[in-house]
Amino acid sequence: MTDASKTDRAEKHKNSDVSADPNAAESGSKTPSNFIRHLVEQDLAAGKHAGRVQTRFPPEPNGFLHIGHAKSICLNFGLARSYLDEGYQGACNLRFDDTNPEKESQEYIDAIREDIRWLGFTWQGDVRYTSSYFQQLYEFALELIRAGKAYVCSLTPEQAREYRGTLTEPGRDSPYRTRSVEENLDMFARMQAGEFADGSHSLRAKIDMASPNINMRDPVIYRIRSINHHQTGEAWKVYPMYDYAHCISDALEHVTHSLCTLEFEDHRPLYDWILQNLPPETLNAACIALGNKTPDVPYVLPQQTEFARLNINYTVMSKRKLKELVELGLVSGWDDPRMPTLSGLRRRGFTPQSIRHFCDMIGMSRSESIVDVGMLESSIRDDLDANAPRAMCVLRPLKVTLSNYPADKYELLQLPKHPKKDIGHRELRFTAELFIDRSDFEEVPPPGFKRLSPGSEVRLRGAYVIRCDEVIKDEAGEVVELRCSHDDQTLGQNPVGRKVKGVIHWVPAATAVPAEVRIYDRLFLNANPDDKVLGDFKNSLNPDSLQVLTGCLAEPSLASAAAEESFQFEREGYFCVDRVDSAPGKLVVNRTVSLRDSWAKISG
Repeated sequence: MTDASKTDRAEKHKNSDVSADPNAAESGSKTPSNFIRHLVEQDLAAGKHAGRVQTRFPPEPNGFLHIGHAKSICLNFGLARSYLDEGYQGACNLRFDDTNPEKESQEYIDAIREDIRWLGFTWQGDVRYTSSYFQQLYEFALELIRAGKAYVCSLTPEQAREYRGTLTEPGRDSPYRTRSVEENLDMFARMQAGEFADGSHSLRAKIDMASPNINMRDPVIYRIRSINHHQTGEAWKVYPMYDYAHCISDALEHVTHSLCTLEFEDHRPLYDWILQNLPPETLNAACIALGNKTPDVPYVLPQQTEFARLNINYTVMSKRKLKELVELGLVSGWDDPRMPTLSGLRRRGFTPQSIRHFCDMIGMSRSESIVDVGMLESSIRDDLDANAPRAMCVLRPLKVTLSNYPADKYELLQLPKHPKKDIGHRELRFTAELFIDRSDFEEVPPPGFKRLSPGSEVRLRGAYVIRCDEVIKDEAGEVVELRCSHDDQTLGQNPVGRKVKGVIHWVPAATAVPAEVRIYDRLFLNANPDDKVLGDFKNSLNPDSLQVLTGCLAEPSLASAAAEESFQFEREGYFCVDRVDSAPGKLVVNRTVSLRDSWAKISG
């Protein structure tokens, strides 16, 4: 792509992109805003990065990813992929920010990798870890010490907080701020050698204790932690802080655009300060030595850009709170289908396409807002409506016997798998005995009831019109069976001389597949579970977020359904085969979403 064509393309994009203003209102625009893409276009047009778009996704391996992370994944991986497809050098790294080993585990690393792959993305080269750069980070810390821009502080954590000041009052210099370079080098080396207890000393950047930005008041960049690291073992006794490690790791990977959420906006001056106070030739040489750039490519420091994080109502996005739900046993695990984790959404039946589409719909801006969870549910509902094969499943079975259908007769009925797509048919064996859903029968029907009642008719989906002739009850007065008759002239055609309005689903008694059906609903009752009026967020938990129905009966085509396969159970909702508990001979299905947004009616 020539420079001229790149410039023309960027100008065209500028004129068509509604997100040129980072804070432009999204209402009324047909295209979701993406101010970040506009910034990248400007850089490409200016030749800033020699046609490169290098992003990274840097999760902390201290929990499972949730739907909020999906926005960042789609942004970082999707942006790089789109520019690669357009002829640029687009790539995205997966780098684990593993600087806090106390809260990290291999389980989380494995889950994060799996979630990214499931969403449909791949990272450039090998998986990366901040811990892979511990040696370089340590050496850069020595550079700062030698330049008089970092010092070892021996204040206790409590004293450091006191010296730090407040939002309205400046901080005070640490009494250890004037230590000599030689003493700081000696102390830092001894910290790494394990001579000191955790918390007894820290390495701080020497910036400005009177800065109005608290993040610039001599922030800690290294602390002592005597703990085994899941990647480096016991090699290190000092661990870098995120703000220090993050920017240097970006620089070592020759990242062009470091994209993060708005809570890091006040950290950007520190991001820039650290990189600007390290020798650029040293950063460039380290980047080349790691194989992340070639000598002929100009070295440009990464640029941090912030975007609004994803907030969804009826949901909590804090990994700490999600972990609390798991540890207290209030959910079955990180992959509980009620959880907003990607593993939970996947198990519930959300598809990668629906989540990517949702992230596209909400757009990219710098304005904080709350997205209605109905948008997420609508995304999967639209996806499954268009693509999921249809099936019938009776959740609360009620036996029906057709008295005028020969007991030894059967017919093989062909029903389409999808009403609008030619994806084949499924076969049902029609006999004198079948099951309907108990909710489709009323002995004393209310006004407007169009289903089955004594003396009334209804059509069985894809089969005959039947009439209820007799109601059989047990000793307790519970209806246990309906004796009905069928009109043998109504298979595939309307009855003569009368109109039958109701259509209900059914399954054949002899070949129906037993199933456990889990009806999932929203985990929280309140739109804002973190509302202080409610007290603890757990007070908002929905006690009816899970109903387990046993004894359900599904049509025989589901006997061979694979894990994670999705269906529309006609007249019931969208369901998928549970990827954990379902097994041959033990069908377990989860409701992904209802056919319609029932919550809109409740809240309206």
